Amino acid sequence: MAAARPPSVPPSAARPLATRPPAGRPSTRGPAPRRRLPRVTVGSAALYTVAALAALAWLLPLLWAIDTSLKPEGETTLLPVTWSIAEPTLEAYRLVLARGDLVRWAVNSTVTTVIVTVLTLVLCVLAAYGFSRFDFRGRGWLFALVIGGILIPPQTLIVPQFVLMTQLGLVDTYWGVALPQVVAPVFVFILKRFFDAVPREYEDAARMDGAGPARILWSVVLPLSRPVLTAVGIFTFIGAWNNFLWPFIVTTDPEMMTLPVGLGTVAGQYGVQYAQVMASAVLGAVPLLLVFLLFQKNIVTGVAGAGIKG
Repeated sequence: MAAARPPSVPPSAARPLATRPPAGRPSTRGPAPRRRLPRVTVGSAALYTVAALAALAWLLPLLWAIDTSLKPEGETTLLPVTWSIAEPTLEAYRLVLARGDLVRWAVNSTVTTVIVTVLTLVLCVLAAYGFSRFDFRGRGWLFALVIGGILIPPQTLIVPQFVLMTQLGLVDTYWGVALPQVVAPVFVFILKRFFDAVPREYEDAARMDGAGPARILWSVVLPLSRPVLTAVGIFTFIGAWNNFLWPFIVTTDPEMMTLPVGLGTVAGQYGVQYAQVMASAVLGAVPLLLVFLLFQKNIVTGVAGAGIKG
């Protein structure tokens, strides 16, 4: 007689019992909590409104420059002034690029800006670390003298600086453009305040391992100060790139002009051409916009970190 086959078990019944709640006991897993929307108060709404208006006020000149640069030259002088463009054209950009040695000026600006940024960071870090960590005679008076340099307008130093650059033979050179811009007392003050807030226990531990002052600065203090160093470097880069007055005075050779100076001469050489002036402004602002967009997070972090620790 054939043995009886066991009844087939449905697949659902073969699942482990651990996946089912015990009989007679309600499941402890409730519905997923709903995500609460942030509560909008009168203060936050006012803050967002002011921020939006400030952003719009900042963007309007840039948008107007782009709008004007895309107009034909005859359309830029029509009244009343409108945002609409009958026939958009890139003729202004073509003329600016054709009449000026834009690539050469951009290279000059890049070289001088990099020199200024690197030297400013090196000198300011060394000066700030010395004032923060070393006790020497006359430190207070010397630091007060450095801080007093913030009160001196840079325009008052143009004549003696030009005389000095002439005597050193640095007119129409990269060093002649860069060296007078590396002095930044305000950054010495900011970095000194930041270094004061760095815990000394880290340095004591490194000193017990045999590290000297230079090693401590390079391996301990600078890594902890990366946010503020990034902010100082970016602000120095932007200031050196936008500097017009000193490069305009110290450069007489068109081959050594920086981008702001070169674009200014192109705009003024052929009379008032509004579309070309705006095209020159847009081309000069593109590198700064790229730097800001790429390092926006670093700028915010550095400024916030400098404000908290300073």
